[in-house]
Amino acid sequence: MNRRISIDPVTRLEGHGKIDIFLDDQGNVANAYLQIPELRGFERFCLGRPAEDMPNLTARICGVCPEAHHLAATKALDDLFHVDPPPAAKKIRELFYSIFFATDHTTHFYALGGPDFVLGPKAPPAQRNILGVVKKVGMDIASKVLKMRRDGHHLIQAIGGRAVHPNWGLPGGVSRGISPELRREIEDLGRHALDFAKFSLQLFDNLVLHNSDYLQLISGDTYVHHTYNMGTVDDNNCVNFYDGLIRVTGPDGREHAKYHPKDYQNFIAERVEPWTYLKFPYLKRVGWKGFVDGPDSGIYKATPLSRLNAADGMATPLANAEYHRFYETLGAKPVHHTLATHWARLIELLYATERWLELAADPLITSPDFRVLPSHTPTEGVGCVEAPRGTLTHHYWTDPRGILTKVNLIVGTTNNNAPISLSIKKAAQQLIHHGQVSEGLLNMVEMAFRAYDPCFGCATHSLPGHMPLEITLHDHLGNPLQRLTQNL
Repeated sequence: MNRRISIDPVTRLEGHGKIDIFLDDQGNVANAYLQIPELRGFERFCLGRPAEDMPNLTARICGVCPEAHHLAATKALDDLFHVDPPPAAKKIRELFYSIFFATDHTTHFYALGGPDFVLGPKAPPAQRNILGVVKKVGMDIASKVLKMRRDGHHLIQAIGGRAVHPNWGLPGGVSRGISPELRREIEDLGRHALDFAKFSLQLFDNLVLHNSDYLQLISGDTYVHHTYNMGTVDDNNCVNFYDGLIRVTGPDGREHAKYHPKDYQNFIAERVEPWTYLKFPYLKRVGWKGFVDGPDSGIYKATPLSRLNAADGMATPLANAEYHRFYETLGAKPVHHTLATHWARLIELLYATERWLELAADPLITSPDFRVLPSHTPTEGVGCVEAPRGTLTHHYWTDPRGILTKVNLIVGTTNNNAPISLSIKKAAQQLIHHGQVSEGLLNMVEMAFRAYDPCFGCATHSLPGHMPLEITLHDHLGNPLQRLTQNL
């Protein structure tokens, strides 16, 4: 009997990874590991660069969520240069970010997570993809999805300068404002986006919540972990993507901590394991107890579901009504069912489009007062936003000339590295017995991490670590001559 099962590569995610599942003598799962073989060394090769380069440099970490890194870096520069942007700049930034959030959540639900529910988790792999979704739901729905994506990227380019990798955030504000003509277009497209968000929630109702098998899959025990939850909240403890305090609640739902992003090091610590390049953040005051959940383990989640669990509601009326329906349907708060993250993501999509419209209608949004020039010597700065995949923190240190001397990034997916590992192991243990494995079962193991919408291109850093390297030299016939290794 093969005691090692590899899913290599894992599919429908941003980046590269594999899952190794190890079986015991009876063919049941003894352990499972998510391994990330790629290394993205942004914390190292940004050193020595001017701090002002960071919004454009760090946007290149990822082509899926460059807007998140761009704004986290821009906010870190605000703090670094000790400058407070004018109110119009903050509103323009949040408007831009709401449009990005709605566009990104659309991508994950329809292209990455959706195929498992629209086609079924055990559908043939050749069908279980975006093309299969289009065939199943029809071109009318596909056209709605494509319009939402097209409108979002059009507005991101109109506001931020580029459809991908914006070049617009500056310490103290932004490089360009919003004209009255652009504001009207943003508002008009925002109404279409709001209709699309409501449509998506209705589609989820029809396809998932009205399907007893899927509802059991969501609410069953296979994908459950009782961890702490993290998210950014406003003054009323409602979800906010752009600004606020970081709130952490326990597995029982009670508040564990609430802190300003610049104080994150008092609450979050990081550790490494030898089998992956991803760091493992954990709650410092609880401590690292290994890959276990519960109130005595410092493992926490930072996902759309976590943001809902860590908040007391949503700041817009339609999303807030859906928030309360979510908990009424799934039971007591907090909800620890990982697959419910897909529903939470659609509630956030609704919130993002409502907030998009609110900000587009704000008279300040077309103000020409969209930047304050920095005048202080740079020192140290922290910037934080809620990326679609979790709380994103950029921390920079510079010399008096503004040259970077140290960089630390805690990315949304990095926060979730430990719970993803827990989820994969538990799903494998629940699904694989006596060595009986099928492609469909392995896809259901992948569903355990897919709900987190992980972006491994964003998340992989080495701390401190050394890159392992293996080179095999072959002769002209392909016969191995010599094997050279480093740090293996």
